[in-house]
Amino acid sequence: MQLHAALSFLVDEAIDLPGADAFLAALGARLVADGVPLAGGSLTQAAPHPIIARRTWLWRADTGRVIEALGFGLTGPADPAHANVRRDWLLQLGTEAVQEDFAGSAPDGAVLGWAGARPFSEPDLELLREVARFAAAPLAVLAARSTLAVLLETYLGRRSAAQVLAGRLRREPGETIRAALLYADLRGFTELSETTAPREVIAALDAWFDRIAGAVHAFGGEVLKFIGDGVLAIFPIGERDAAAACDAALRAVAAARAGMDHLDRTRVAQGLAPLPFGTALHIGEMLWGNIGTADRLDFTAIGSAVNLVSRLEGLCRPLGRPVLLSEAFAAETQRALIPLGEHRLRGIAEPCVVYAPEA
Repeated sequence: MQLHAALSFLVDEAIDLPGADAFLAALGARLVADGVPLAGGSLTQAAPHPIIARRTWLWRADTGRVIEALGFGLTGPADPAHANVRRDWLLQLGTEAVQEDFAGSAPDGAVLGWAGARPFSEPDLELLREVARFAAAPLAVLAARSTLAVLLETYLGRRSAAQVLAGRLRREPGETIRAALLYADLRGFTELSETTAPREVIAALDAWFDRIAGAVHAFGGEVLKFIGDGVLAIFPIGERDAAAACDAALRAVAAARAGMDHLDRTRVAQGLAPLPFGTALHIGEMLWGNIGTADRLDFTAIGSAVNLVSRLEGLCRPLGRPVLLSEAFAAETQRALIPLGEHRLRGIAEPCVVYAPEA
């Protein structure tokens, strides 16, 4: 009995691959080794993600490269727009020969598609159908891993999710991170929540977090914590130096302010109150680790740098400035700054020299 390379791969190796892109490339190569005249292939899976509905990977046999196409919104497996991406790709690559099969019995299961350099023979088609059947189990495992990673990142953030996936499930000090720190907080949120319907408060918070977190991520930062209506984010120092991290943080603040200015104009036109906020920037080290009870843990940032940046933001209102910088942060940037003198921060022993960026 002939042992097909593709089926052997699906039984013995596929489950150990890091993701669907590697799976598709490896499976396509095995099918070519089995003599199937492939020009390319596709794999589509549902995506358990807050924004992305489906993900499609597209593979070319001539280069071995895989690219990804994303389907957004409430699309389903039969969504015409997303299905066209897959089928159009296959038709452009091959001749008239296109074969698609569900890799599993569930209606929302993965879909494998193949384009042939020439029309598929009946043995080719039989092997492709067998491949779809054998692929169901390893694809289910890969999908489960992907789902777990996405869920953890969605609720914990990228850094904490990586720690959990690595098996760090006990109380421990964690890692020391040197970074530019950003702390931002809405002003007057207590009054807003007392005078506004809960659904409108949640909508306002979502809009605020979209803009501040979106700006942080756009410039290579990472949100560590949503704290009530506040945000703690970092721009790690390592692959980039301190000056580059501080510049990225300043750019993120500028982008967030531009986004919030647009949002406030929209809110005022709707008869709603604007959402002013303050932001503080500092640079230093923090400890990022697991704390809590023996069976209920949380990743938390602690250290003098975290204390200082959160207290510094509290000066935004009394000083009448939307953005404040610590002396340590100011020393790492070439931006034009306005010195605001020394100020006492609640709970901080030494006074802090404070700066504001020029408008």
